[in-house]
Amino acid sequence: GNAGAAWALYGARAGLRSTIVMPQAAPAITRLETSLAGARLYLVDGLISDAGRQVAEAVAEQGLFDASTLKEPYRIEGKKTMGFEIAEQLGWTLPDVILYPTGGGVGLIGIYKALRELQELEWVKGPLPRLVAVQASGCAPIVQAWQQGERESRFWPDSQTLAFGINVPKALGDFLVLDALYRTEGCAIAVDDGAIQREIRQLAAREGSFVCPEGAAAFAAARQLREAGWIQGGERVVVLNTGAGIKYPDAITVVPQRLRRDGRIPA
Repeated sequence: GNAGAAWALYGARAGLRSTIVMPQAAPAITRLETSLAGARLYLVDGLISDAGRQVAEAVAEQGLFDASTLKEPYRIEGKKTMGFEIAEQLGWTLPDVILYPTGGGVGLIGIYKALRELQELEWVKGPLPRLVAVQASGCAPIVQAWQQGERESRFWPDSQTLAFGINVPKALGDFLVLDALYRTEGCAIAVDDGAIQREIRQLAAREGSFVCPEGAAAFAAARQLREAGWIQGGERVVVLNTGAGIKYPDAITVVPQRLRRDGRIPA
């Protein structure tokens, strides 16, 4: 998805050729970005886990550098900047809760790593924020594992959600995500596609922000946790949106208003 497009674009800038494998269900705009960057793009009839298997085979056979999730150290180090920026923008204090849409979970792992390092450096004080992994009800292996108190998740069969970026039936780093939730007294929560679509509309209409389905899932989860009392009034909450809604044109349908027969705009 977006990670593949990013690798393709950065690779082009560096004069490196990328090989990207995506599910056929990947957003058309993401596929277009990848192709325009000159990458070798392959589509598989399956999920991101199937794409991962194809990548592993190509790496073994062709000697490619494997840049997929948690196969190299640099992405986690890059994701850490989110944790650093949260602390910096809050005056080197920490919020009470951080919600992150979780598929592969690298973003949440990186944020947790950053906050722990800041704590060790004594740049921040007090307890770490309660971390929340947000998933879709059609693909919620982390949620299921957290509810059962397990250290690893189980493969989620027939996963399906309009939030493509979190449609990951089995995350490679699931044990790291769950460890971060347990150690911060956080939680995992799933929201359905209907709630995601409603949140996309509400955020656009009320905040002027056109967020991606994954980000909308996180905002919907925050709303539900507040209603349930898990998030208390007065607590500082950070919700992360991980992409632009414009990259997901099929996520929501809008019916435009029609002009009058005389061509004038109704009052």
